[in-house]
Amino acid sequence: MTAVAVAPSADDETVAPRRRRPDVVAAAVYLALAFVVLGNQWRHLGTGYLRYSGQDQTMWEWFFAVTAKSVASLQNPLFSDLQNAPAGVNMMANTAMLGLSVPLTPVTLVVGPTVTFALALTLGLATTAFGWYFLFSRKVIRSPLAAGLGGLIAGFAPGMISHASAHPNFTVLGVLPVLLFCLIRLGQGRSVRRHTVVLGLLTAWQVLLGEEPLLIFAIAVALMLLAHTVVAPRSTLAAVRRAAGPVVVAAVLAGVLVAGPLWWQFRGPQSYSHLDHQLPGNSLLSFVAFPPQSLGGLVVPVQDVALNPTEQNAYFGVPLLLLVVACVVVLRRLPLVRAAAATILVLAVLSIGTELAITEDPVARWAPGEWLNRTPLLESVLETRFVLAAVPLVAMLVALVTDRVLADRSSGGRRRVGLWAGAVAVALVPLVPVPLPTAERTPAPTVLADGTWRDLVGVEDIDGVASGTVVTVPIPSPGNADALRWQVDAGLEYRIAGGYFVGPSGEADGEAKYGAVDRPTALLFGRVARTGDVPDISDVDRSRAREDLAYWNADVVVLPDDAPDAVALRRTVAALLDDPGARAGDAVVWDVRGVRE
Repeated sequence: MTAVAVAPSADDETVAPRRRRPDVVAAAVYLALAFVVLGNQWRHLGTGYLRYSGQDQTMWEWFFAVTAKSVASLQNPLFSDLQNAPAGVNMMANTAMLGLSVPLTPVTLVVGPTVTFALALTLGLATTAFGWYFLFSRKVIRSPLAAGLGGLIAGFAPGMISHASAHPNFTVLGVLPVLLFCLIRLGQGRSVRRHTVVLGLLTAWQVLLGEEPLLIFAIAVALMLLAHTVVAPRSTLAAVRRAAGPVVVAAVLAGVLVAGPLWWQFRGPQSYSHLDHQLPGNSLLSFVAFPPQSLGGLVVPVQDVALNPTEQNAYFGVPLLLLVVACVVVLRRLPLVRAAAATILVLAVLSIGTELAITEDPVARWAPGEWLNRTPLLESVLETRFVLAAVPLVAMLVALVTDRVLADRSSGGRRRVGLWAGAVAVALVPLVPVPLPTAERTPAPTVLADGTWRDLVGVEDIDGVASGTVVTVPIPSPGNADALRWQVDAGLEYRIAGGYFVGPSGEADGEAKYGAVDRPTALLFGRVARTGDVPDISDVDRSRAREDLAYWNADVVVLPDDAPDAVALRRTVAALLDDPGARAGDAVVWDVRGVRE
Protein backbone atom coordinates (compact mmCIF):
# COMPACT_ATOMS: atom_id res chain seq x y z
CA MET A 1 0.00 0.00 0.00
CA THR A 2 2.73 2.40 -0.94
CA ALA A 3 4.68 4.04 -3.73
CA VAL A 4 7.16 2.40 -6.06
CA ALA A 5 9.08 4.63 -8.42
CA VAL A 6 9.93 3.63 -11.95
CA ALA A 7 12.75 1.11 -12.26
CA PRO A 8 14.22 -0.42 -15.39
CA SER A 9 12.13 -3.23 -16.81
CA ALA A 10 11.48 -4.89 -20.11
CA ASP A 11 8.87 -3.31 -22.34
CA ASP A 12 5.39 -4.30 -21.22
CA GLU A 13 4.05 -5.23 -24.63
CA THR A 14 7.01 -7.35 -25.76
CA VAL A 15 7.06 -9.54 -22.67
CA ALA A 16 3.32 -9.87 -22.07
CA PRO A 17 2.93 -13.26 -23.83
CA ARG A 18 5.83 -14.71 -21.85
CA ARG A 19 4.24 -13.55 -18.58
CA ARG A 20 0.90 -15.26 -18.95
CA ARG A 21 2.00 -18.56 -17.45
CA PRO A 22 3.75 -16.97 -14.42
CA ASP A 23 0.70 -14.76 -13.93
CA VAL A 24 -1.60 -17.78 -13.80
CA VAL A 25 0.75 -19.64 -11.46
CA ALA A 26 1.04 -16.62 -9.14
CA ALA A 27 -2.72 -16.12 -9.03
CA ALA A 28 -3.32 -19.81 -8.30
CA VAL A 29 -0.72 -19.90 -5.52
CA TYR A 30 -2.05 -16.75 -3.86
CA LEU A 31 -5.64 -17.97 -4.03
CA ALA A 32 -4.71 -21.37 -2.58
CA LEU A 33 -2.82 -19.75 0.30
CA ALA A 34 -5.74 -17.43 1.01
CA PHE A 35 -8.09 -20.41 1.24
CA VAL A 36 -5.66 -22.08 3.66
CA VAL A 37 -5.60 -19.00 5.90
CA LEU A 38 -9.42 -18.74 5.90
CA GLY A 39 -9.98 -22.49 5.73
CA ASN A 40 -11.57 -22.84 9.15
CA GLN A 41 -14.17 -20.20 8.34
CA TRP A 42 -14.99 -21.89 5.02
CA ARG A 43 -15.44 -25.23 6.79
CA HIS A 44 -17.79 -23.75 9.40
CA LEU A 45 -19.83 -21.19 7.49
CA GLY A 46 -23.05 -22.00 9.28
CA THR A 47 -21.84 -22.27 12.86
CA GLY A 48 -18.46 -20.57 13.17
CA TYR A 49 -17.02 -17.08 13.16
CA LEU A 50 -13.41 -15.95 13.21
CA ARG A 51 -12.40 -16.06 16.86
CA TYR A 52 -10.24 -12.96 16.85
CA SER A 53 -12.72 -10.79 14.99
CA GLY A 54 -14.43 -9.74 18.20
CA GLN A 55 -17.70 -8.09 17.21
CA ASP A 56 -16.37 -6.92 13.85
CA GLN A 57 -17.45 -9.95 11.83
CA THR A 58 -20.98 -9.49 13.10
CA MET A 59 -20.88 -5.83 12.06
CA TRP A 60 -19.49 -6.63 8.60
CA GLU A 61 -22.04 -9.36 7.94
CA TRP A 62 -24.75 -6.90 8.94
CA PHE A 63 -23.38 -4.33 6.46
CA PHE A 64 -23.33 -6.91 3.66
CA ALA A 65 -26.84 -8.16 4.47
CA VAL A 66 -28.40 -4.70 4.77
CA THR A 67 -26.78 -3.48 1.55
CA ALA A 68 -28.09 -6.52 -0.31
CA LYS A 69 -31.57 -5.93 1.10
CA SER A 70 -31.44 -2.26 0.07
CA VAL A 71 -30.30 -3.07 -3.46
CA ALA A 72 -32.84 -5.86 -3.90
CA SER A 73 -35.71 -3.63 -2.72
CA LEU A 74 -34.44 -0.57 -4.64
CA GLN A 75 -33.86 1.40 -1.44
CA ASN A 76 -31.06 3.84 -0.64
CA PRO A 77 -27.96 1.77 0.26
CA LEU A 78 -26.30 4.80 1.86
CA PHE A 79 -28.56 4.72 4.92
CA SER A 80 -30.37 2.20 7.13
CA ASP A 81 -32.50 2.49 10.25
CA LEU A 82 -32.48 -1.24 10.95
CA GLN A 83 -30.11 -0.64 13.86
CA ASN A 84 -29.86 2.41 16.09
CA ALA A 85 -33.60 2.91 15.66
CA PRO A 86 -34.96 5.44 15.07
CA ALA A 87 -31.88 7.55 14.15
CA GLY A 88 -30.33 4.92 11.93
CA VAL A 89 -26.85 4.52 10.43
CA ASN A 90 -25.06 6.48 7.73
CA MET A 91 -23.65 3.56 5.74
CA MET A 92 -21.26 5.74 3.76
CA ALA A 93 -19.82 7.13 7.00
CA ASN A 94 -19.13 3.55 8.10
CA THR A 95 -16.98 0.82 6.60
CA ALA A 96 -19.83 -0.65 4.57
CA MET A 97 -17.57 -1.08 1.48
CA LEU A 98 -20.34 -0.32 -0.98
CA GLY A 99 -17.85 -0.87 -3.79
CA LEU A 100 -17.81 -4.53 -2.78
CA SER A 101 -21.10 -5.13 -0.98
CA VAL A 102 -23.21 -3.83 -3.89
CA PRO A 103 -21.55 -6.03 -6.58
CA LEU A 104 -21.70 -9.04 -4.25
CA THR A 105 -25.41 -8.54 -3.55
CA PRO A 106 -26.38 -11.68 -5.54
CA VAL A 107 -23.95 -13.75 -3.45
CA THR A 108 -25.35 -12.34 -0.20
CA LEU A 109 -28.95 -12.90 -1.24
CA VAL A 110 -28.36 -16.49 -2.39
CA VAL A 111 -25.92 -17.90 0.17
CA GLY A 112 -25.85 -15.34 2.97
CA PRO A 113 -23.55 -12.64 4.35
CA THR A 114 -21.15 -15.07 6.04
CA VAL A 115 -20.16 -16.41 2.63
CA THR A 116 -19.78 -12.84 1.36
CA PHE A 117 -17.58 -12.01 4.34
CA ALA A 118 -15.37 -15.08 3.86
CA LEU A 119 -15.21 -14.49 0.11
CA ALA A 120 -14.20 -10.84 0.58
CA LEU A 121 -11.35 -11.77 2.92
CA THR A 122 -10.14 -14.66 0.78
CA LEU A 123 -10.20 -12.75 -2.49
CA GLY A 124 -8.79 -9.73 -0.67
CA LEU A 125 -5.61 -11.54 0.36
CA ALA A 126 -5.19 -13.16 -3.06
CA THR A 127 -5.89 -10.07 -5.17
CA THR A 128 -3.71 -7.83 -2.99
CA ALA A 129 -0.80 -10.22 -3.40
CA PHE A 130 -1.42 -10.50 -7.15
CA GLY A 131 -1.77 -6.74 -7.53
CA TRP A 132 1.69 -6.14 -6.10
CA TYR A 133 3.11 -9.04 -8.08
CA PHE A 134 1.64 -7.45 -11.21
CA LEU A 135 3.20 -4.07 -10.45
CA PHE A 136 6.59 -5.53 -9.49
CA SER A 137 6.75 -7.77 -12.56
CA ARG A 138 5.78 -4.98 -14.98
CA LYS A 139 7.68 -2.04 -13.55
CA VAL A 140 10.40 -3.10 -11.13
CA ILE A 141 11.54 -6.71 -11.43
CA ARG A 142 12.36 -8.96 -14.38
CA SER A 143 12.27 -12.39 -12.72
CA PRO A 144 8.71 -13.76 -12.29
CA LEU A 145 9.93 -15.79 -9.32
CA ALA A 146 11.31 -12.69 -7.58
CA ALA A 147 8.16 -10.72 -8.37
CA GLY A 148 6.06 -13.61 -7.06
CA LEU A 149 8.02 -13.56 -3.81
CA GLY A 150 7.39 -9.82 -3.53
CA GLY A 151 3.66 -10.31 -4.05
CA LEU A 152 3.66 -13.07 -1.45
CA ILE A 153 5.26 -10.82 1.16
CA ALA A 154 3.00 -7.86 0.35
CA GLY A 155 -0.24 -9.86 0.34
CA PHE A 156 0.39 -12.21 3.26
CA ALA A 157 2.41 -10.04 5.64
CA PRO A 158 1.55 -10.27 9.35
CA GLY A 159 -0.54 -7.09 9.17
CA MET A 160 -2.58 -8.47 6.29
CA ILE A 161 -3.22 -11.76 8.12
CA SER A 162 -4.23 -9.84 11.23
CA HIS A 163 -6.79 -7.77 9.33
CA ALA A 164 -8.02 -10.92 7.57
CA SER A 165 -9.67 -11.85 10.87
CA ALA A 166 -12.10 -8.97 10.72
CA HIS A 167 -11.43 -6.10 8.30
CA PRO A 168 -12.20 -6.58 4.60
CA ASN A 169 -11.48 -2.89 4.00
CA PHE A 170 -7.83 -3.46 4.97
CA THR A 171 -7.65 -6.83 3.21
CA VAL A 172 -9.14 -5.96 -0.18
CA LEU A 173 -6.26 -3.72 -1.28
CA GLY A 174 -5.63 -5.01 -4.80
CA VAL A 175 -6.78 -1.76 -6.39
CA LEU A 176 -3.92 0.22 -4.81
CA PRO A 177 -1.02 -1.32 -6.78
CA VAL A 178 -3.00 -0.87 -9.99
CA LEU A 179 -3.49 2.80 -9.11
CA LEU A 180 0.26 3.06 -8.69
CA PHE A 181 0.82 1.28 -12.00
CA CYS A 182 -1.33 3.92 -13.70
CA LEU A 183 0.57 6.72 -11.97
CA ILE A 184 3.88 5.31 -13.13
CA ARG A 185 2.62 4.94 -16.70
CA LEU A 186 1.43 8.54 -16.65
CA GLY A 187 4.84 9.61 -15.37
CA GLN A 188 6.36 7.80 -18.33
CA GLY A 189 3.92 9.48 -20.72
CA ARG A 190 2.59 6.09 -21.85
CA SER A 191 -1.04 5.62 -23.01
CA VAL A 192 -1.99 8.82 -21.23
CA ARG A 193 -5.68 8.97 -22.13
CA ARG A 194 -6.36 5.35 -21.22
CA HIS A 195 -4.48 5.41 -17.94
CA THR A 196 -6.04 8.73 -16.95
CA VAL A 197 -9.52 7.26 -17.29
CA VAL A 198 -8.54 4.03 -15.54
CA LEU A 199 -6.92 6.00 -12.70
CA GLY A 200 -10.07 8.07 -12.19
CA LEU A 201 -12.38 5.04 -12.27
CA LEU A 202 -10.21 3.00 -9.91
CA THR A 203 -9.82 5.90 -7.48
CA ALA A 204 -13.59 6.28 -7.31
CA TRP A 205 -13.93 2.55 -6.74
CA GLN A 206 -11.31 2.60 -3.97
CA VAL A 207 -13.23 5.39 -2.22
CA LEU A 208 -16.18 3.01 -2.08
CA LEU A 209 -13.94 0.17 -0.92
CA GLY A 210 -12.10 2.02 1.81
CA GLU A 211 -11.15 5.64 2.28
CA GLU A 212 -8.69 5.10 5.11
CA PRO A 213 -6.46 2.71 3.10
CA LEU A 214 -6.60 5.18 0.19
CA LEU A 215 -5.56 8.07 2.43
CA ILE A 216 -2.64 6.11 3.89
CA PHE A 217 -1.66 5.04 0.36
CA ALA A 218 -1.72 8.65 -0.85
CA ILE A 219 0.50 9.73 2.05
CA ALA A 220 2.94 6.92 1.26
CA VAL A 221 3.03 7.90 -2.40
CA ALA A 222 3.75 11.52 -1.43
CA LEU A 223 6.52 10.46 0.95
CA MET A 224 8.07 8.22 -1.70
CA LEU A 225 7.95 10.95 -4.32
CA LEU A 226 9.52 13.44 -1.92
CA ALA A 227 12.30 11.02 -0.98
CA HIS A 228 12.92 10.09 -4.62
CA THR A 229 13.04 13.77 -5.56
CA VAL A 230 15.79 14.30 -3.00
CA VAL A 231 17.95 11.45 -4.31
CA ALA A 232 17.09 11.78 -8.03
CA PRO A 233 15.51 15.20 -8.61
CA ARG A 234 15.83 15.47 -12.39
CA SER A 235 14.11 12.21 -13.36
CA THR A 236 11.49 12.44 -10.62
CA LEU A 237 10.44 16.01 -11.39
CA ALA A 238 10.26 15.22 -15.08
CA ALA A 239 7.90 12.31 -14.34
CA VAL A 240 5.82 14.49 -12.02
CA ARG A 241 5.45 17.16 -14.71
CA ARG A 242 4.27 14.60 -17.24
CA ALA A 243 1.76 13.08 -14.81
CA ALA A 244 0.44 16.25 -13.14
CA GLY A 245 -2.17 17.22 -15.72
CA PRO A 246 -3.59 13.71 -16.24
CA VAL A 247 -3.70 13.13 -12.49
CA VAL A 248 -5.77 16.29 -12.02
CA VAL A 249 -8.16 15.11 -14.74
CA ALA A 250 -8.39 11.67 -13.10
CA ALA A 251 -9.09 13.31 -9.73
CA VAL A 252 -11.91 15.37 -11.25
CA LEU A 253 -13.37 12.25 -12.84
CA ALA A 254 -13.20 10.37 -9.55
CA GLY A 255 -14.69 13.34 -7.70
CA VAL A 256 -17.65 13.51 -10.05
CA LEU A 257 -18.32 9.79 -9.64
CA VAL A 258 -18.27 9.81 -5.84
CA ALA A 259 -19.58 13.31 -5.18
CA GLY A 260 -23.02 12.04 -4.18
CA PRO A 261 -21.83 9.36 -1.73
CA LEU A 262 -19.26 11.73 -0.22
CA TRP A 263 -21.88 14.45 0.26
CA TRP A 264 -24.05 11.90 2.03
CA GLN A 265 -21.11 10.81 4.17
CA PHE A 266 -20.32 14.30 5.42
CA ARG A 267 -23.71 16.02 5.18
CA GLY A 268 -26.32 13.27 5.20
CA PRO A 269 -28.26 11.87 8.17
CA GLN A 270 -26.06 10.60 11.02
CA SER A 271 -22.95 12.17 9.51
CA TYR A 272 -20.02 13.42 11.55
CA SER A 273 -16.79 15.35 11.03
CA HIS A 274 -14.14 13.22 12.73
CA LEU A 275 -13.49 10.19 14.91
CA ASP A 276 -10.75 10.46 17.52
CA HIS A 277 -9.82 6.90 18.42
CA GLN A 278 -7.43 7.92 21.22
CA LEU A 279 -5.75 4.52 20.91
CA PRO A 280 -2.04 3.69 21.14
CA GLY A 281 0.15 3.10 18.12
CA ASN A 282 2.85 0.49 17.58
CA SER A 283 5.24 -0.21 20.43
CA LEU A 284 8.87 -0.95 19.68
CA LEU A 285 8.35 -4.60 20.63
CA SER A 286 5.68 -4.97 17.96
CA PHE A 287 8.25 -4.28 15.22
CA VAL A 288 10.63 -7.07 16.26
CA ALA A 289 8.23 -9.74 17.54
CA PHE A 290 6.82 -12.61 15.52
CA PRO A 291 3.04 -12.38 14.99
CA PRO A 292 1.01 -14.66 17.29
CA GLN A 293 -0.81 -16.20 14.30
CA SER A 294 2.39 -17.54 12.68
CA LEU A 295 4.82 -20.43 12.92
CA GLY A 296 7.34 -18.19 14.68
CA GLY A 297 4.71 -16.92 17.09
CA LEU A 298 3.84 -20.49 18.08
CA VAL A 299 7.48 -21.46 18.64
CA VAL A 300 8.68 -18.20 20.21
CA PRO A 301 5.60 -16.61 21.80
CA VAL A 302 5.99 -13.08 23.16
CA GLN A 303 3.68 -10.58 24.78
CA ASP A 304 1.01 -9.41 22.33
CA VAL A 305 1.25 -5.62 22.52
CA ALA A 306 -1.13 -4.79 19.66
CA LEU A 307 -4.44 -3.01 20.24
CA ASN A 308 -6.18 -6.32 19.60
CA PRO A 309 -5.59 -9.41 17.41
CA THR A 310 -6.93 -7.56 14.36
CA GLU A 311 -4.44 -4.68 14.61
CA GLN A 312 -1.09 -6.50 14.59
CA ASN A 313 0.14 -4.19 11.88
CA ALA A 314 3.90 -4.52 12.43
CA TYR A 315 5.28 -7.82 13.84
CA PHE A 316 7.99 -8.16 11.18
CA GLY A 317 10.38 -10.15 13.37
CA VAL A 318 14.10 -9.48 13.79
CA PRO A 319 15.22 -11.75 10.89
CA LEU A 320 13.10 -9.89 8.32
CA LEU A 321 14.21 -6.50 9.60
CA LEU A 322 17.85 -7.58 9.32
CA LEU A 323 17.16 -8.88 5.83
CA VAL A 324 15.69 -5.52 4.82
CA VAL A 325 18.74 -3.70 6.17
CA ALA A 326 20.93 -6.06 4.15
CA CYS A 327 18.87 -5.35 1.03
CA VAL A 328 19.32 -1.61 1.49
CA VAL A 329 23.08 -2.03 1.93
CA VAL A 330 23.41 -4.23 -1.16
CA LEU A 331 21.29 -1.92 -3.36
CA ARG A 332 22.23 1.39 -1.76
CA ARG A 333 23.36 2.91 -5.06
CA LEU A 334 19.84 2.74 -6.50
CA PRO A 335 17.79 5.92 -5.90
CA LEU A 336 14.67 3.76 -5.68
CA VAL A 337 16.13 1.81 -2.77
CA ARG A 338 17.32 4.87 -0.85
CA ALA A 339 13.93 6.51 -1.27
CA ALA A 340 12.19 3.30 -0.16
CA ALA A 341 14.37 3.02 2.95
CA ALA A 342 13.58 6.60 3.95
CA THR A 343 9.86 6.09 3.35
CA ILE A 344 9.78 2.89 5.41
CA LEU A 345 11.45 4.71 8.29
CA VAL A 346 9.01 7.65 8.18
CA LEU A 347 5.96 5.37 8.02
CA ALA A 348 7.25 3.36 10.96
CA VAL A 349 7.73 6.56 12.96
CA LEU A 350 4.21 7.76 12.14
CA SER A 351 2.77 4.40 13.21
CA ILE A 352 4.07 4.80 16.77
CA GLY A 353 1.22 7.19 17.55
CA THR A 354 1.18 9.85 20.23
CA GLU A 355 3.22 7.95 22.83
CA LEU A 356 6.47 6.02 22.54
CA ALA A 357 6.26 2.62 24.22
CA ILE A 358 8.70 -0.26 24.43
CA THR A 359 6.02 -2.82 25.28
CA GLU A 360 2.64 -1.49 26.36
CA ASP A 361 3.37 1.24 28.90
CA PRO A 362 4.23 4.63 27.32
CA VAL A 363 7.59 6.14 28.19
CA ALA A 364 7.41 9.48 26.36
CA ARG A 365 5.18 11.69 24.28
CA TRP A 366 5.74 11.32 20.53
CA ALA A 367 5.67 14.52 18.47
CA PRO A 368 4.79 13.02 15.04
CA GLY A 369 1.73 11.38 16.52
CA GLU A 370 0.72 14.59 18.23
CA TRP A 371 0.87 16.35 14.86
CA LEU A 372 -1.27 13.65 13.22
CA ASN A 373 -3.85 14.02 15.98
CA ARG A 374 -4.25 17.73 15.20
CA THR A 375 -4.48 17.37 11.41
CA PRO A 376 -7.92 17.18 9.76
CA LEU A 377 -8.69 13.79 8.18
CA LEU A 378 -5.51 12.28 9.63
CA GLU A 379 -6.95 12.57 13.12
CA SER A 380 -9.46 9.84 12.20
CA VAL A 381 -6.76 7.38 11.09
CA LEU A 382 -5.48 4.71 13.45
CA GLU A 383 -1.78 5.59 13.57
CA THR A 384 -0.72 1.97 13.99
CA ARG A 385 -1.92 1.30 10.44
CA PHE A 386 0.60 3.61 8.79
CA VAL A 387 3.21 0.87 8.93
CA LEU A 388 1.04 -1.24 6.61
CA ALA A 389 2.08 1.13 3.82
CA ALA A 390 5.70 0.08 4.38
CA VAL A 391 4.96 -3.59 3.71
CA PRO A 392 5.03 -3.40 -0.13
CA LEU A 393 8.30 -1.48 0.07
CA VAL A 394 9.76 -4.22 2.26
CA ALA A 395 8.49 -6.76 -0.27
CA MET A 396 10.02 -4.77 -3.14
CA LEU A 397 13.45 -4.61 -1.49
CA VAL A 398 13.56 -8.36 -0.90
CA ALA A 399 12.31 -9.01 -4.43
CA LEU A 400 14.89 -6.67 -5.97
CA VAL A 401 17.81 -8.48 -4.35
CA THR A 402 16.25 -11.82 -5.25
CA ASP A 403 15.99 -10.64 -8.84
CA ARG A 404 19.65 -9.63 -8.88
CA VAL A 405 20.79 -12.92 -7.33
CA LEU A 406 18.77 -15.00 -9.79
CA ALA A 407 20.19 -13.02 -12.71
CA ASP A 408 23.79 -13.65 -11.62
CA ARG A 409 25.38 -15.97 -14.18
CA SER A 410 28.89 -15.82 -12.75
CA SER A 411 30.78 -18.82 -11.42
CA GLY A 412 29.70 -18.07 -7.88
CA GLY A 413 26.09 -17.34 -8.81
CA ARG A 414 24.73 -20.73 -7.76
CA ARG A 415 26.36 -20.43 -4.35
CA ARG A 416 24.90 -16.95 -3.90
CA VAL A 417 21.45 -18.27 -4.80
CA GLY A 418 21.75 -20.89 -2.07
CA LEU A 419 22.92 -18.41 0.53
CA TRP A 420 20.22 -15.90 -0.36
CA ALA A 421 17.51 -18.58 -0.36
CA GLY A 422 18.63 -19.58 3.12
CA ALA A 423 18.53 -15.99 4.36
CA VAL A 424 15.05 -15.45 2.89
CA ALA A 425 13.84 -18.69 4.47
CA VAL A 426 15.16 -17.68 7.89
CA ALA A 427 13.35 -14.34 7.60
CA LEU A 428 10.06 -15.52 6.13
CA VAL A 429 9.37 -19.03 7.40
CA PRO A 430 8.69 -17.78 10.98
CA LEU A 431 6.10 -15.40 9.49
CA VAL A 432 4.18 -18.14 7.67
CA PRO A 433 0.60 -17.72 8.92
CA VAL A 434 -1.34 -20.49 10.59
CA PRO A 435 -5.03 -20.89 9.68
CA LEU A 436 -7.18 -18.37 11.52
CA PRO A 437 -9.18 -20.09 14.28
CA THR A 438 -12.96 -20.03 14.57
CA ALA A 439 -15.39 -20.26 17.46
CA GLU A 440 -19.03 -21.26 17.77
CA ARG A 441 -21.63 -18.59 17.11
CA THR A 442 -24.06 -17.69 19.87
CA PRO A 443 -27.48 -18.99 18.79
CA ALA A 444 -30.35 -16.53 18.60
CA PRO A 445 -33.05 -16.71 21.28
CA THR A 446 -35.87 -18.91 20.06
CA VAL A 447 -38.33 -16.02 20.27
CA LEU A 448 -36.32 -14.31 17.52
CA ALA A 449 -35.24 -17.43 15.63
CA ASP A 450 -38.66 -19.05 15.25
CA GLY A 451 -40.58 -15.89 14.39
CA THR A 452 -42.49 -15.64 17.69
CA TRP A 453 -41.43 -12.01 17.87
CA ARG A 454 -43.98 -11.23 15.15
CA ASP A 455 -46.78 -11.74 17.70
CA LEU A 456 -45.27 -9.02 19.87
CA VAL A 457 -44.30 -6.38 17.32
CA GLY A 458 -46.51 -4.08 15.29
CA VAL A 459 -47.90 -5.97 12.31
CA GLU A 460 -47.79 -2.97 10.00
CA ASP A 461 -44.82 -3.42 7.69
CA ILE A 462 -42.78 -0.58 6.22
CA ASP A 463 -40.72 -1.74 3.24
CA GLY A 464 -40.91 -5.29 4.56
CA VAL A 465 -39.87 -4.31 8.09
CA ALA A 466 -42.13 -4.35 11.14
CA SER A 467 -43.09 -0.89 12.35
CA GLY A 468 -42.08 -1.52 15.97
CA THR A 469 -38.61 -2.05 17.44
CA VAL A 470 -37.19 -5.07 19.24
CA VAL A 471 -35.13 -4.08 22.28
CA THR A 472 -32.65 -6.76 23.36
CA VAL A 473 -31.10 -6.58 26.83
CA PRO A 474 -28.41 -5.47 27.31
CA ILE A 475 -28.74 -2.92 24.52
CA PRO A 476 -26.51 -3.91 21.55
CA SER A 477 -23.18 -2.08 21.55
CA PRO A 478 -19.68 -2.38 20.10
CA GLY A 479 -18.87 -4.73 22.98
CA ASN A 480 -21.88 -6.99 22.47
CA ALA A 481 -23.35 -6.98 18.96
CA ASP A 482 -24.90 -10.45 18.81
CA ALA A 483 -28.33 -8.87 18.29
CA LEU A 484 -27.21 -7.72 14.83
CA ARG A 485 -26.54 -11.31 13.82
CA TRP A 486 -29.90 -12.45 15.20
CA GLN A 487 -31.56 -9.71 13.20
CA VAL A 488 -29.81 -10.86 10.02
CA ASP A 489 -30.80 -14.48 10.70
CA ALA A 490 -34.43 -13.31 11.02
CA GLY A 491 -34.29 -11.76 7.56
CA LEU A 492 -33.87 -8.15 8.71
CA GLU A 493 -37.60 -7.93 9.30
CA TYR A 494 -37.43 -5.85 12.49
CA ARG A 495 -35.47 -2.89 13.81
CA ILE A 496 -33.29 -2.90 16.90
CA ALA A 497 -32.22 -0.28 19.40
CA GLY A 498 -28.52 0.45 19.78
CA GLY A 499 -25.96 -1.40 17.71
CA TYR A 500 -22.36 -1.46 16.46
CA PHE A 501 -21.50 1.31 14.00
CA VAL A 502 -19.88 4.74 13.91
CA GLY A 503 -22.18 7.70 14.34
CA PRO A 504 -22.44 11.16 15.91
CA SER A 505 -21.54 11.33 19.58
CA GLY A 506 -23.96 14.16 20.19
CA GLU A 507 -21.15 16.65 20.84
CA ALA A 508 -21.30 20.07 19.20
CA ASP A 509 -17.92 19.68 17.47
CA GLY A 510 -19.19 16.87 15.25
CA GLU A 511 -17.03 14.17 16.81
CA ALA A 512 -18.15 10.58 16.28
CA LYS A 513 -18.28 7.56 18.56
CA TYR A 514 -18.71 3.83 18.26
CA GLY A 515 -22.30 2.82 18.92
CA ALA A 516 -25.44 4.75 19.68
CA VAL A 517 -25.71 7.88 21.77
CA ASP A 518 -26.26 6.38 25.21
CA ARG A 519 -29.76 6.55 26.59
CA PRO A 520 -30.18 6.40 30.41
CA THR A 521 -31.83 2.99 30.28
CA ALA A 522 -29.11 1.60 28.00
CA LEU A 523 -26.47 2.79 30.45
CA LEU A 524 -28.38 1.22 33.33
CA PHE A 525 -28.60 -2.16 31.58
CA GLY A 526 -24.93 -2.01 30.67
CA ARG A 527 -23.93 -1.30 34.26
CA VAL A 528 -25.98 -4.21 35.58
CA ALA A 529 -24.53 -6.55 32.93
CA ARG A 530 -20.98 -5.56 33.93
CA THR A 531 -21.38 -5.69 37.70
CA GLY A 532 -24.26 -8.04 38.38
CA ASP A 533 -25.59 -5.55 40.92
CA VAL A 534 -29.31 -4.79 40.89
CA PRO A 535 -29.81 -1.09 41.65
CA ASP A 536 -32.65 0.42 43.63
CA ILE A 537 -35.10 1.52 40.94
CA SER A 538 -36.66 4.92 41.49
CA ASP A 539 -39.63 6.61 39.88
CA VAL A 540 -37.15 8.72 37.92
CA ASP A 541 -35.63 5.53 36.50
CA ARG A 542 -39.09 4.25 35.53
CA SER A 543 -39.94 7.55 33.87
CA ARG A 544 -36.69 7.52 31.92
CA ALA A 545 -37.33 3.94 30.86
CA ARG A 546 -40.72 4.90 29.46
CA GLU A 547 -39.14 7.83 27.60
CA ASP A 548 -36.42 5.60 26.16
CA LEU A 549 -38.90 2.94 25.08
CA ALA A 550 -40.96 5.64 23.39
CA TYR A 551 -37.83 7.01 21.69
CA TRP A 552 -36.94 3.54 20.39
CA ASN A 553 -40.57 2.94 19.37
CA ALA A 554 -40.20 -0.32 21.27
CA ASP A 555 -42.83 -3.04 21.06
CA VAL A 556 -41.03 -5.83 22.90
CA VAL A 557 -38.06 -6.22 25.25
CA VAL A 558 -36.14 -9.50 24.96
CA LEU A 559 -33.71 -10.81 27.59
CA PRO A 560 -31.90 -14.00 26.49
CA ASP A 561 -31.11 -16.52 29.21
CA ASP A 562 -27.43 -16.48 28.24
CA ALA A 563 -27.08 -12.71 28.57
CA PRO A 564 -24.37 -11.61 31.01
CA ASP A 565 -25.84 -11.61 34.54
CA ALA A 566 -29.26 -12.45 33.13
CA VAL A 567 -30.80 -12.91 36.59
CA ALA A 568 -29.77 -9.42 37.69
CA LEU A 569 -30.94 -7.95 34.40
CA ARG A 570 -34.32 -9.66 34.69
CA ARG A 571 -34.87 -8.25 38.16
CA THR A 572 -33.84 -4.79 36.90
CA VAL A 573 -36.16 -4.84 33.88
CA ALA A 574 -39.01 -6.22 36.00
CA ALA A 575 -38.56 -3.39 38.50
CA LEU A 576 -38.42 -0.75 35.75
CA LEU A 577 -41.59 -1.99 34.07
CA ASP A 578 -43.45 -3.26 37.15
CA ASP A 579 -43.83 -6.51 35.22
CA PRO A 580 -42.05 -9.85 35.84
CA GLY A 581 -42.03 -10.66 32.14
CA ALA A 582 -43.11 -13.83 30.39
CA ARG A 583 -41.08 -16.88 29.52
CA ALA A 584 -40.63 -17.44 25.76
CA GLY A 585 -38.36 -20.43 25.18
CA ASP A 586 -34.82 -19.48 26.20
CA ALA A 587 -35.64 -15.82 26.86
CA VAL A 588 -37.87 -13.58 28.95
CA VAL A 589 -39.97 -11.03 27.05
CA TRP A 590 -41.93 -7.95 27.99
CA ASP A 591 -44.69 -6.58 25.79
CA VAL A 592 -44.13 -2.83 26.17
CA ARG A 593 -46.52 -1.47 23.58
CA GLY A 594 -48.67 -0.07 26.36
CA VAL A 595 -45.83 0.95 28.66
CA ARG A 596 -44.17 3.36 26.22
CA GLU A 597 -47.35 5.21 25.36
